[in-house]
Amino acid sequence: MDFGHSADESHFRERVQAELRSVPVVAELARLRTSGEREPDERDLYRLLGERGLLGVDWPRRYGGQGRTAAHAAVAVEEMMRAGVPDTLFVNGIQTVGKLVLLVGTEEQKQRVLPELAVGRRFASVLYTEPEVGSDLSALTTRAVAVDGGYRIDGVKIFNLKSGITDFGLCVARTSLEGSRYEGLTLFLVDLHAPGVHVESLDTMADEQFHRVELDGVRVPATAVVGEVGDGWAILAEALPLERTGFDFALRAERWFEAGCRDLAMRDGADPGPAADWLADVGRHGAATRAAALLAWRCAGSADRGRLDELRTSTAKWYASEQAAAAARWALTRHGMDAPDELAESLDSAYREAPGLTLAGGTSEMMLQTISGFLFAGEPAGLAAPEVD
Repeated sequence: MDFGHSADESHFRERVQAELRSVPVVAELARLRTSGEREPDERDLYRLLGERGLLGVDWPRRYGGQGRTAAHAAVAVEEMMRAGVPDTLFVNGIQTVGKLVLLVGTEEQKQRVLPELAVGRRFASVLYTEPEVGSDLSALTTRAVAVDGGYRIDGVKIFNLKSGITDFGLCVARTSLEGSRYEGLTLFLVDLHAPGVHVESLDTMADEQFHRVELDGVRVPATAVVGEVGDGWAILAEALPLERTGFDFALRAERWFEAGCRDLAMRDGADPGPAADWLADVGRHGAATRAAALLAWRCAGSADRGRLDELRTSTAKWYASEQAAAAARWALTRHGMDAPDELAESLDSAYREAPGLTLAGGTSEMMLQTISGFLFAGEPAGLAAPEVD
């Protein structure tokens, strides 16, 4: 397998780097970094990124994208996160909601939603999880009842991110009680500014706050249905690999591994014993971090060949999230809280965020169950020997 980039991808990386070094983007990144706020509003930054064509990179041009490949989109994600761009608005709005609308949305939805997301004029979040049922969407209780011209939605969604600053949410609700628990689920695009929508912040250990979104008789038009009525479970099963490529986790692992390696020679070089111990950790975490990146890149290559499958993405998500959490713990142990202020602040933030990484987007236990299901079924397509490019 060729782990390098084509000439066009390399040129695109240089262009992305140049855009991220532009004066307005650098200034906005600095403002976010020095704001003193626990979770500053990054929408202005995303508008700048959208104006520069860095959001819907692999979407068709007619929907506001750049018409490039999934590999180009992965290059943009890598460089944005390395530059310090917060990624949740991208993962939820572009990678999850936008890609799902592109996959199963109507032409009207694509024309209405995607260009606004691609230029950073509107933002989207995900409304899946509910109190008491966690990530088990088959047990959700939010109801969508047909009324004249559309539906009335009642229910509560919880543990979603950025709902306080996003414009609409991709909400899954039950439209029928007939059949099995996996039937009768439907996806909706819900205006989060509509009457009956109540958003409440929930404090968390990490910098980003969760939200509780109560939907109290919220009216949505029939055009808000994404896909077919009752096909929500099948659509989500097809769409989940889109948000489990592992890139966001692999890049966190890279950032925190580099933080753990900082000032290595200066701190340990005079003492051969500790130096040897730390260098062994550097080797282990460095190899694991690189492996996480390669698993994520394999998903990007599969997407370009039309083979983004659940086994590959589940493997990448599980491995990369576990390694990111491990890298955060190691980096803090390596330096301790007596590190220089900026480094100590970064490590503290990483340590508080790390536990949630193995839960977000599907728990590690769920990923392992999915992986074992494929392997025991005798169809490990995603782990087959790679093609030689």
